[in-house]
Formats: sequence, structure tokens, C-alpha cells
Amino acid sequence: MSERTATPRRTSGDEPAKRSLTGRLQDTLSNAAEEHRANATPKEARGSRVRRAPGRQPRRARLRLTRIDPWSVMKTSFLLSVAFGVVTFVAIFMVWSVLGAAGVWDSINSAVASIVEGDSGNSTFDVTDYVGMSRVLGFTLLVSVLDVVLITAIATLTAFLYNLAAALLGGIEVTLAEDEK
Repeated sequence: MSERTATPRRTSGDEPAKRSLTGRLQDTLSNAAEEHRANATPKEARGSRVRRAPGRQPRRARLRLTRIDPWSVMKTSFLLSVAFGVVTFVAIFMVWSVLGAAGVWDSINSAVASIVEGDSGNSTFDVTDYVGMSRVLGFTLLVSVLDVVLITAIATLTAFLYNLAAALLGGIEVTLAEDEK
């Protein structure tokens, strides 16, 4: 970036005229660059932790949480509840698959047949008609969708209620401390 600046022009009344827009922008950018260079950490300090003198207490800052953005809470809770729903669906699928592979449903069918019909062996009862994979996964999907809607709505409503309470009471006070390492 060049260091040229616009010189102020004089009007007929010998007053300095306003500087051009490009001159003001260049001044602003050069001031920002100088401030950035002054505030930048030295190259050798980057990537390494700042060490405190032994025996010094860590710095502490007391902050107050006065507002939670409901839109960000809604997005985050939606994403987490969808993840929870997917995990629930996969877990139920795996449990039902393991129970089927282990022969639990056949064992239940034979136990019910022996209790209800005795020794005749002509039982038409099948436990999978009531708790089969398709029924259970359909119910799990329905519950997961309802959970996504409810969890998202409740979290968003909670953010609104917190903002109202924080406006009245001042919010939650948190003390942050620097790491001791």
C-alpha cells in the first residue's frame, strides 16, 4: 500500500476543503495497519503459552450472562435433538436385531404356546406381530420426530424466559480464571 495522502485543497475563503474519500480511506487503513502491528504478538510468543511467575495467582474475570440469543439456541437444540433422534433410532434397530439373532422372539413364541395351548403345539401366536421390527422402528421414528419438535420448542422458550428473568434480575454471574499451567 502506498503512503501517499491527498493534500487538502484550499477554497477561495482560505479554509481547508474536506479530504477526498480515497484519502480518508487510505488514512483509516494505514492507521488500522499500524494499530494491528502494534497489538500483534511477537513471532516467538505465538504458539507458546505465556508463563506466569511462580507464586502468582491466576487472573480472574467476573462476567455476567445477561442475554442468550433465542435463534442460536433454536438452531443448536434442533441439531442436537436430531442427532439424539438418529442415535435413538439406530440403537433401537441394533437392540431389536440382536434380540432377533439371539432367538429371543422364537423362545417367547414357544413359551407362550406351551403356556396357552399346552402340549398340542398348534399355536398361532407370534410375538413379532405385536413387537416386530417394523412396528417398533415406526414407533421410534414417530417418538424421535416428536422429540425434535418438543426439545427445540422447549429450549427456545427457555432462552426467551431466561432473557426476561435476566432483564429483571441481572443474569447469571460467572467467574472465569486463567489456566494455571
